[in-house]
Amino acid sequence: MKISVDHIQEKALTIEVDEPVDTFPVLSGMQADGTCIFNGPVRGQISAVREYDHLRVAGNVTVPATFTCSRCLASYGTEIGSNFTIFFRKGPASQENDEEETELNDQDLVSATYSGDEIDLTHEIEEQVAMEVPFKPLCSETCKGLCPTCGIDLNQGDCSCGSDEVNFKFSALKDFKVSR
Repeated sequence: MKISVDHIQEKALTIEVDEPVDTFPVLSGMQADGTCIFNGPVRGQISAVREYDHLRVAGNVTVPATFTCSRCLASYGTEIGSNFTIFFRKGPASQENDEEETELNDQDLVSATYSGDEIDLTHEIEEQVAMEVPFKPLCSETCKGLCPTCGIDLNQGDCSCGSDEVNFKFSALKDFKVSR
C-alpha cells in the first residue's frame, strides 16, 4: 500500500485500507508457521497530513483472527486491532554510531524515513498488527486449562484425578531420608 507524497498536503488525506493478508509478508509468515489464522482482510482507515518538516500518518487497522488457547488448546476467534501514529521524514534511514549514546524522545520511537516520491505503508501496517498478536493466546483470563494427569478440559468439567497426585521429576525423592 503506497501513498504518493505529492498528494499529502496540510489538509488530511484519508485512505481506506481493505487488503488481503497475503499482501503483508510478515502476516503471511505468521499464518504459515501456525501462530494464528487470519479470517479476513486487513481493514482500516489511515490519514496522512503534512506538518512542518515531516508527514504524520495516523490510523487504525483491524483483522479477524483465530487462535489456539495456550492453556486448553481450544480454538477461538477474535479481532486484532491497532491504533497508530507514525512520523515520516525524507531521507535515508539514519545510521547512528553504535558507540555513541543517544537519548530518544517519544517522537523518535514512532518515526520512520522515506525516499523518493512514495511512502510504502505495507511494513508499518503489518508491524502494527503483528505487535498485537498475543504471545500466549488465552480464550479467557479465567481459562482453567487441561488436567496434567488425564488431559480433560477443566473448563468443561472436573476430572476424577486426585489433586494430591502430582508427577514432578523429583517426586521419587519425596521419601528420601538422609541419616547422619
